Amino acid sequence: MNITGFDLWARALLSIDAFAACDDSLNGVQVGRSSSPLASVAFAVDGCMETIRRARELGAQALFVHHGLFWGKPVPLTGTLLARTAELIQSDMALYACHLPLDAHPEYGNNAVLANMLGMIDRQPFGEYHGKFIGFKGRFPSPRTLEEATRLVLPQGDRALAVYPFGKKENSTVAVVSGGAPFEAFTAVAQGIDLYITGESSHSVYHEALEGGLNMISAGHYATEVHGLKAVAELASRELGLETMFIEYPTGQ
Repeated sequence: MNITGFDLWARALLSIDAFAACDDSLNGVQVGRSSSPLASVAFAVDGCMETIRRARELGAQALFVHHGLFWGKPVPLTGTLLARTAELIQSDMALYACHLPLDAHPEYGNNAVLANMLGMIDRQPFGEYHGKFIGFKGRFPSPRTLEEATRLVLPQGDRALAVYPFGKKENSTVAVVSGGAPFEAFTAVAQGIDLYITGESSHSVYHEALEGGLNMISAGHYATEVHGLKAVAELASRELGLETMFIEYPTGQ
């Protein structure tokens, strides 16, 4: 399999083309490589110089990221963008990006895996963005405290960026949208959801959550967006026989 074959596999798996009208990321191959066989693919949240260098050192021929280099409009190849692109080309390493399709996928997406970690049942779509639902809402099998829910989404004991304890002591209903989706807290309040979990917070959300009686966990943009990548890496190894590895490079955000 070469990078073209990998693109066909990933594009079909993640329904990438279905998001063309609403995602300003250039989903798919952002930087190509030679047509030689693809044996090793690294996965990372961000297509930054450090993950590119680490992927090269690990012998990867492609780097699959959630946040790529190109976001919907022409930009000059200068500065850091030029340096990253040059590093990829010199290494004959492809860069593959998958943004919203990787958040939204019902089985391998960031939010699907987060929902699994929470034990979410009675799952329904939540968090509409340009006509596409990205996250999920549902119920806990039994009520969970805010502290228990935090441990479920941050099982390594990492500290959440922000926790708003403005609602019930025990949460029965929960919604999750990974990454930078603080304003879906408004939707959670409107729908009477007990607990909303996302990556980032916002000053503008604080009073809405407080006055709406909403518990909210901002677990970190990075921390909520590693899960889909790891799930796809495992599947690519199993289905395609590729060597895969995940490059941890947290930003603290």
